[in-house]
Amino acid sequence: MTTAESPAMGLRLYLIITLAYWAFTLTDGAIHMLVVLHFHQLGYSPISIAFLFLFYEVFGIITNGVGGWIATRIGLNRTMIIGGFLQVFALGMLAMDPSWLTVTYVMTAMAFSGIAKDLNKMSAKAGVKLVTPKGEDAEGRLFKWVAILTGSKNTLKGAGFFLGGLLLQVLGFQTTLMAMAGVLWVVYLITMMVLPSSMGVSKSKAKISQIFSKSREINVLSAARFFLFGSRDVWFVVGLPVFLQSVVGWNHVEVGSFLALWVVCYGFVQAGAPLLFRNHPASGTTARKAAFLLAAIPAAIAASLYHGYDPAVTLMAGLAAFGVVFAINSSLHSYLILSYSDNDKVALNVGFYYSANAAGRLVGTLLSGWVYQTQGLMGCLWWSCGFVMAAALLSMMLPGPAQVEQKNFS
Repeated sequence: MTTAESPAMGLRLYLIITLAYWAFTLTDGAIHMLVVLHFHQLGYSPISIAFLFLFYEVFGIITNGVGGWIATRIGLNRTMIIGGFLQVFALGMLAMDPSWLTVTYVMTAMAFSGIAKDLNKMSAKAGVKLVTPKGEDAEGRLFKWVAILTGSKNTLKGAGFFLGGLLLQVLGFQTTLMAMAGVLWVVYLITMMVLPSSMGVSKSKAKISQIFSKSREINVLSAARFFLFGSRDVWFVVGLPVFLQSVVGWNHVEVGSFLALWVVCYGFVQAGAPLLFRNHPASGTTARKAAFLLAAIPAAIAASLYHGYDPAVTLMAGLAAFGVVFAINSSLHSYLILSYSDNDKVALNVGFYYSANAAGRLVGTLLSGWVYQTQGLMGCLWWSCGFVMAAALLSMMLPGPAQVEQKNFS
């Protein structure tokens, strides 16, 4: 298992991982916006659009679980490269003749994209643990590096939303997809040449059964992650963009720009979250408090819409508050999963954890289409509130600062 031998080497490997992940994330954000807006324009119902992402999320669950185990055997470098080239393949599938774009065909292409995305996410975030140099401030550096990776990733995903909406308007569906596939192919060809091939290979070969053999804190944190990300996607994936377009009256570029700005700002907050905990170490107690605070926000947005406040103003203000608090929650979780994991099991644990993350997104995505179609955006928001409350209650079982066994980097 290759780890950083010096701060300079660790920083170099960290930057390589981050830059490759950035390029991938741009295409991931763009492909989501392209699919939602393009197929809404073609007359697909909200629930039909949600089903286009079904395999994306289902295969994400499987990929995270099995991918962590595979990474312990072939290395995080290889799983990351496989993910990058699979995304190129998925983009190429969607760029085919429009007559091919049946629901089943698009769902299959999105399945490849889901596998690609979760191989990359698992590889990048587990890789941060391995390239963080040993030393007195190792935990602090780990929190900072994973927060910057995650926050910058979300900022770039927001840029991808904007890029998708803009290029759909300017270049069209197929040309945009072909251009993104070409750029990503070059990026991952270079990445394949520069990352060490042994990074993440376990000293002892993990058994397949170890995918589900986790400590209590890993299981609880993963369950809380399921509900946390379900709470976002239950209104963000389908309900919000369709509401902005069909009720508020925004066009493709306006919807893409607004959601892009939200995700960009969310990413900045996420990257800066460690600054909030310089004097108070992050722990399960912190995660619980942050989740309870988050639960109040979708409830407040729903109540404001119910009482007739201007929907555009209400959503902009509500999304700003939700984005800040959600970013803090997500950053805390991303740090805790690495802090709870030993180096030799980090890929397995991160894979299992992001399986729960993908399952939450799957449920949230499907609910977003169904709830919006049957209960409107206010229904989506109340479901979001309930999901966050479940995450908060689960977080009560996470260890506090005095209970956490300090993990070393050996």
